[in-house]
Amino acid sequence: MSQSHPNLDSSTATASRFHSPIMIIDVHHHVFLDAQKKIEKNAQVGWITPPEHIPWKPLPAISAMDTMGIQTAMLSPPPIATTNASEVRAMNVYLSQLRAAYPTRFGFLAGLPTLCDVQGALSEITFAMDHLDADGFALVSSYGTGNAAKYIADDLFDPIWEELNRRHAVVFLHGAQTPSSTPYPHPFLGIPISEASIPADRSHPSIDAQTQPCIPKGKKRLFSNVKIILAHLGGSTLFLAPRVAALSHYMGCPLSPDEILHDFKAFYFETALSSHPTTLVAIDTFVPSDRVLFGSDYPGTVSLLLTVR
Repeated sequence: MSQSHPNLDSSTATASRFHSPIMIIDVHHHVFLDAQKKIEKNAQVGWITPPEHIPWKPLPAISAMDTMGIQTAMLSPPPIATTNASEVRAMNVYLSQLRAAYPTRFGFLAGLPTLCDVQGALSEITFAMDHLDADGFALVSSYGTGNAAKYIADDLFDPIWEELNRRHAVVFLHGAQTPSSTPYPHPFLGIPISEASIPADRSHPSIDAQTQPCIPKGKKRLFSNVKIILAHLGGSTLFLAPRVAALSHYMGCPLSPDEILHDFKAFYFETALSSHPTTLVAIDTFVPSDRVLFGSDYPGTVSLLLTVR
């Protein structure tokens, strides 16, 4: 396996370091290398990545991090489920090389091939943890499309969660950006914008849609060693959690409403594109401050809009 990459330049690994009394760690920073593939995906889901960020490169990323006051970014693959295990492996190896080249600036969250391939996912967990020393994993909220889609709490995936639980793993959970049979309503409201809302149909599962079955099914407490970070403050999870707690119990969930809410509050929440005073007030009333993490969603957004003040 190649130990180099055209976008990996360690000669300036120590050239740009942000020094601040407050060390900001960004847990939401994607890496995508194939410009054409990214442009095609954008067209499918209704998004415009800033052209200067395609393809992702380490030195521009570090420059943007310095602008935002970020010391370290936890790199992760794009939130796209794939059946191509060799592509996932190559990305994970590259992310580990980036961390080695820029040890103070990058950590990485390894990707997994579609969880529907349980053995393939388990094999990649072993490789990423035992050979690459990954800092955690980046998963999406569902795998598959249409009626065949399976949410992250599906019983089929229990062996994967058991292994992550055994390893006390960190999991960054992002909404699946799957084109829906119900088109997004307007070019201003593409899937990356509206993914944090209740989906119109099951082929477009959102981040909050996956947290809900995770709780009443008892999966969050069953695999309690896994530290799960919800992207974008969990979408509308904050607002739906009390409703789910009351109505799931009413519909027969053996957990009490208080137990269900307790499990919702066991998640970690990151702030990418969710740091308006309204949402920050809501999260402040829901979980303690040590459950709220910083996220930028670079390079999908304009760093100027994300500057930490």
